[in-house]
Amino acid sequence: MNKKIQLFGIIVLVLGTIAWSCSKNNDKRIIVAADGSGDYATVQEAINAAPSSKETTVIYIKAGVYKEKVVVPADKQNIHFIGEDTKTTIITWDDYSGKGDINTFTSYTLKIMGNHILMENLTIENSEGLRGQAVALDVEGDQCVFKNCRIVGNQDTLYAAGDNARQYFKNCHIEGTTDFIFGSSTAVFQDCDILCKKQSFITAARTPQGQPFGYVFMNCKIKAAPGIGQVYLGRPWRAYANVVFMNCQLGGFIRPEGWSNWHDTDRYKTAFYAEYHNTGAGADTTQRVSWSHQLTDEQAQKYTVENILGLNSWKLK
Repeated sequence: MNKKIQLFGIIVLVLGTIAWSCSKNNDKRIIVAADGSGDYATVQEAINAAPSSKETTVIYIKAGVYKEKVVVPADKQNIHFIGEDTKTTIITWDDYSGKGDINTFTSYTLKIMGNHILMENLTIENSEGLRGQAVALDVEGDQCVFKNCRIVGNQDTLYAAGDNARQYFKNCHIEGTTDFIFGSSTAVFQDCDILCKKQSFITAARTPQGQPFGYVFMNCKIKAAPGIGQVYLGRPWRAYANVVFMNCQLGGFIRPEGWSNWHDTDRYKTAFYAEYHNTGAGADTTQRVSWSHQLTDEQAQKYTVENILGLNSWKLK
């Protein structure tokens, strides 16, 4: 009788182990730890190991500084990156335009080409200093979401781009100096802190002609580092630049005219720069440039996250 009980116990243990193993494999979970206690010690190794699949792969990243240049290629989709803590889980690199053969578009710390990528509780940093254009995050994939992330750099911090790409930034901190949010995607920034570290320009959009939305800032706090004043909300990198600030807090460091043209070009003729129900000392629109807009209540109704991004159909949100 005892032998039968022992045999039964062994069978249950074996079956339980197999079931756990299968469950683990089905979950496609990968742990990254800089101290070697996880499946991989670098973020790039974990990305390389992730399957190209319609199923979601979850990559947990333990607290630590990951000094590496990271790429999520186009065939790597449906990946959910979760950091242990936003302030202590840091991906950092220090390339910048003019460093060897590096240019603005190869200076990134993290480049995302795949679709359906979600990142939470991470800091993405370019630590180059003030030596030139230096991208922290280059995101060109469609349906990419960033929650509770810090995106830190100086000039050209965030390249939000990609043909017909849509991106959603929720509760993020983004900081930089000149044109530090730039590119061609449709992107919503909701409940974010935007920190200006230089007397310069926040956005430099190059929205494609015919694209109904560019960059939309909703309920964001636009701040400046101590001693910084005379900041523009944006300037048009290319014709048809489209940027809207709505229900945001604008500090007194925002220039009265609000927006700037790009040198002596005529891009202002096709740019759509608008504001709606902003507050704070920088929200006074009485001296705004004549070619900017104030949304009407009727126009503002179409500015919802769901309408701009089609968020309800996203797999990751």
